[in-house]
Amino acid sequence: MNVCVIGTGYVGLVTGAVFADLGNDVVCVDNNEEKVEKLKNCIMPIYEPGLEEMVRRNLEDGRISFTTNTGEGVRRSDVVFIAVGTPAADDGSTDLSYVETVAREIAQHIDRYKIVVNKSTVPPGTGDFVRSILEANKRRRIDFDVVSNPEFLKEGSAIKDSLEPDRIVIGAPCQNVAMSLLELYAPLEAPMLITDVYSAEMIKYASNAFLATKISFINSVANICEAIGADVTLVAKGMGSDKRIGKEFLMAGLGYGGSCFPKDTLSMIHTARKFQQPFPILDAVVETNEDRVPRFLERIRAIVGDLKDKRFGVLGLAFKPDTDDMRDAKSVEIINSLAEAGAKFRCYDPIAMENAKPLLPDDVEYASNPYEVAEDADAIIIMTEWKEFRGLKLENMRDKMRRPLIFDGRNIYPLDRMERLGFEYVSIGRKALLAQATAPVVAPVTV
Repeated sequence: MNVCVIGTGYVGLVTGAVFADLGNDVVCVDNNEEKVEKLKNCIMPIYEPGLEEMVRRNLEDGRISFTTNTGEGVRRSDVVFIAVGTPAADDGSTDLSYVETVAREIAQHIDRYKIVVNKSTVPPGTGDFVRSILEANKRRRIDFDVVSNPEFLKEGSAIKDSLEPDRIVIGAPCQNVAMSLLELYAPLEAPMLITDVYSAEMIKYASNAFLATKISFINSVANICEAIGADVTLVAKGMGSDKRIGKEFLMAGLGYGGSCFPKDTLSMIHTARKFQQPFPILDAVVETNEDRVPRFLERIRAIVGDLKDKRFGVLGLAFKPDTDDMRDAKSVEIINSLAEAGAKFRCYDPIAMENAKPLLPDDVEYASNPYEVAEDADAIIIMTEWKEFRGLKLENMRDKMRRPLIFDGRNIYPLDRMERLGFEYVSIGRKALLAQATAPVVAPVTV
């Protein structure tokens, strides 16, 4: 099948590469000339495991191409995917300006029947919005259909998620249109769910809002665990063993970030208010998430004391492992806040340091390996749970530090190991290991 994908961000580039790998003729369109030229030379604009290899393979085989010419992409294709950004507006709603611009461009070049697919995360009703723009701006009396096909990709595993999806959701105006999309996805042999357009749009928002709720829930549980002396990692394991709950997204930490959960949760709240349907649970989810970093910072200040000229080593900068994405990364908020109080930093991230530099103070130092961050450090802060951090020789790091103190925002080390190695260790929802009582302790409640 001939496919056009407009937008070469995480969603668009991965979608185009996977469709090409499945044997389709794919043209990817982007209005950034520099980005397109780099893609033609297999230089990726993002880090995603397996993506570069897949793009290179399909470039060499002639199944994928890149262009800035929207008309070329639309005319060559039977199915046009819209995969542009949908950022949050100031009021929490979704900014659909990029979707609108692309829809106008498609309308100008549509030359025969097309299926136009919203792959971007958009609020319910966007299908109608895109249809109205196409109708108003098309130059010929040509039929088309608008479909919702939300993505469920996780950064860091987007290729695997695309090739082995939990489900494929197709929101179409009729069965015949849905069947055309089913043909495109048939080689994956994945579970398919065919719905109306509104329901497909809603499935994406409801899914992300629910996952954000799980994260805020376990973080609230972590607060109680810290107060009573319980271990949130054991609590989460016990909860997750229940099939009705599941273990995914029950890792306490610094809160959710990235490009999806923050904006999609706010958009869900905005949609609920638009239709006068209060959603207080999600209000609490957002409030809980916004409290994670201030709470963590307060613990650091209480234990370290005066921050002026204190040296912190930082392990991890990206909002999650296996990506270079710095959007809503908690490291930015934490480092900037402590730097304002006079703290100094040396940071290491396997992938994201170049993307982080414009977001952090100019005097931040960057290490070439994890061990360098420990040099003369008053404390180390773990921001991202990269796998390589779990296997570090912590004794070597301890011996380089002024004070063997680690603030772990991701709970990557067992408490007994840290105690055995002689570290002061402050993690999330677990007992703090400190040389002296610098943090408040709440006695268990007697019932």
